[in-house]
Amino acid sequence: MELNEAKVPTMYFVGVSTGDSSSKNIFPRWAETLGILPCELVGIDLKIHDDANNYREVVSFIKEDALSLGALVTTHKMDLMEACRSEFDTIDPLASELGEVSSIYKRDGKFCARATDPECGGLALQNFLPSNYFNETDSELLILGAGGSSLALVWYFLKGEGRKSPPSKVHVLNRSQGRLDHLMNLAEGWGSDGQVVSYHAPDPSIADQILNDLKPGSLVVNATGLGKDAPGSPITDSALFPEKAVAWDFNYRGDLTFLVQARSQKQSQNITIVDGWHYFVIGWSQVIADIFNIEIPTNGMLHEVLSKQAKECR
Repeated sequence: MELNEAKVPTMYFVGVSTGDSSSKNIFPRWAETLGILPCELVGIDLKIHDDANNYREVVSFIKEDALSLGALVTTHKMDLMEACRSEFDTIDPLASELGEVSSIYKRDGKFCARATDPECGGLALQNFLPSNYFNETDSELLILGAGGSSLALVWYFLKGEGRKSPPSKVHVLNRSQGRLDHLMNLAEGWGSDGQVVSYHAPDPSIADQILNDLKPGSLVVNATGLGKDAPGSPITDSALFPEKAVAWDFNYRGDLTFLVQARSQKQSQNITIVDGWHYFVIGWSQVIADIFNIEIPTNGMLHEVLSKQAKECR
């Protein structure tokens, strides 16, 4: 990890394998379209669940360096917030409640943290799922993983726009118990009343069993880094998706094993397959808006131009 004084206004991308991200090709085109040049995007790679001191070193550097304007955070959203909460002057209420940060930026002399996933995840979901889907199908939601993006999706269905048409049951699986406990405590506070059920699943065969028992038409989400930050999938090749399931991977690059598994059953189970590309475009545009203090709409002409440019760079 090398942190050097920025020479031009700089946005950082804190991830695991940032050099493989499409953002390095997309950002220059977006910067020109948005009129924010000269500027630069710099990736910072950290290990999954890295040492807290490394998170503090990155955040402290961005805070103190004049031309370092902020950062987009993936994978490390919860770990970074836990390690660096005291570094921020302003934390938006949802970021504080969720215990995660995806957008770090400076505003009026203050160092700020925001959680963008609740809004961006919901917008990405609306891109492929009808607004009344769960009311009409009485189907369920299975979230594989209990990180920041999983928390945001649970919030969306309990407190956000998704509460108008929520899944009949929300199943959340995770390999470690601690994050499940955190998610369930929040879910109960948001009025889950048994709607959200958690499972400690250190072995993927447990995920297979829950998946096999889902109602037809259920939404199955890979909210883990498996398939992108690390090889593999949270389920095994023996797992059977329910008929007419929707398989949504928050990842858009890597081996995407989860989607490979879903694709092998696409015909037999009539599965709809969605990767994380639209989520990526919305999420990045909103953090760029925070960092450079500009407005980037999530629909309309400018959004379509940015989406087209991103697709051409994919």
